[in-house]
Amino acid sequence: METQETKQYAMPRIGDQAPDFEAVTTKGKIKFSEFAKDKWVVMFSHPADFTPVCTTEMTGFARRKSEFDELNTELLGLSIDSIHAHLGWVNNVSNNTGVFFNFPIIADIDMKVAKLYGMLQPNESETAAVRAVFFIDPSKKIRLIMYYPLNVGRNMNEILRALEALQISDEHKVAMPLDWKKGDKVIVPPPKTLKEMNERINDTTLEKVDFYLAKKELQN
Repeated sequence: METQETKQYAMPRIGDQAPDFEAVTTKGKIKFSEFAKDKWVVMFSHPADFTPVCTTEMTGFARRKSEFDELNTELLGLSIDSIHAHLGWVNNVSNNTGVFFNFPIIADIDMKVAKLYGMLQPNESETAAVRAVFFIDPSKKIRLIMYYPLNVGRNMNEILRALEALQISDEHKVAMPLDWKKGDKVIVPPPKTLKEMNERINDTTLEKVDFYLAKKELQN
């Protein structure tokens, strides 16, 4: 039976429209449904400002922001801290490392957004958001979700790989095999009729394991 408590920690699922919200960030107020028009969004939570693992992660996002820019993607961070804590942390990291967090970070002191997106997971922590990553397309649909515990940092290469895979899959209507990276062959959709199956069997342009598993190179 669903209770009020389970509702407040309900997690959006892949394919859902990203829940809308208004929030204060380090770059001013935003309304999510109006944020990053015609762009992808990678929204990620971290447990707390001025903590070691979070500092390495946020620094990683900042250092590779140009790669997200090239993929038409806005970064959006979040933690359950005040705007003053965020600003102090951004300034501290900039002074100590020379890395500036030049993307908005949501001040979610009331946990409103964290609860809306299932970033608070009570068996891990009641007061700190887990390391969640939401990949949200330009129509504001959630396309991929990653969750990490408080004590394990994320992999920036995998975040970028997954983002690029989603975008290329959408553009070319293909799927990506294990360990796919840009430039690798992609999987073409399997046939859905006997006629398509026979055409696939006789197709000499594809790399085939069998009719249901065939790959091709994408043209640049």
